[in-house]
Amino acid sequence: MILVTGAAGGIGSAIGRTVVAAGGTAILHDSRADAVASLARELGPAASSITSDLGDPAAVAALWATAFDRHGRIDVLVNNASVFLDASLDLGLDDWVETWNRTLSVNLLAPAILCRAAIGSYASQSGGGIIINVASVTAHRGANADRWPYGAAKGGLTSMTRTIARFYGRQGVTAFVVAPGFVDTPMSRTILDEEGIQAAAAVTGLGEMTQPRDVADVIALLATGRARHATGTTIDVNAAGYCR
Repeated sequence: MILVTGAAGGIGSAIGRTVVAAGGTAILHDSRADAVASLARELGPAASSITSDLGDPAAVAALWATAFDRHGRIDVLVNNASVFLDASLDLGLDDWVETWNRTLSVNLLAPAILCRAAIGSYASQSGGGIIINVASVTAHRGANADRWPYGAAKGGLTSMTRTIARFYGRQGVTAFVVAPGFVDTPMSRTILDEEGIQAAAAVTGLGEMTQPRDVADVIALLATGRARHATGTTIDVNAAGYCR
């Protein structure tokens, strides 16, 4: 049983489809109730939907509790949901701070709350469990000038995952980071026009844009448990657009 946050988005929906196609069962979360319910219906009885505001810590805690109580077990947590908000220096201080607070709340604090709950559950269930946190190339390279909070949150998410891997492995917890670069999703296409998409593809080693399925395939592999001794690892999925 896998719980995926942000499942109505481009990468999240690809994760849900890939997991179900491989024979898994998915709990699909998103703040957009209609969109995530539609995806669950599309995927059939192996998928169900759940809605929660990741900006509300109490709602995040309730998300795990509800999903766990509904199914009695969660084997894999995928923290995929995030927001990508403008934090331009042209903003007034109050608006700028609010952008930081919202970004850190959704992109870092919410995953931390879910990881905390997952560790507690995994430590008491047979076979333990897996945490997969979706970060970003910005955690290593830095973000755009007007997206400071996004890169900072993804850097924090990466560090948090390493801490979990180092100190909770003996309680049955393995933890991984998957760090995409620019992925060809609807969100990306609200930022880049077709010319921008082509330019982004041109600077990769493969000469093509990473697709949501490329990220989902890596996550699906980690979710099988067959990469247990790679716990603590960050896997870059960016078509060699950024190598470190």
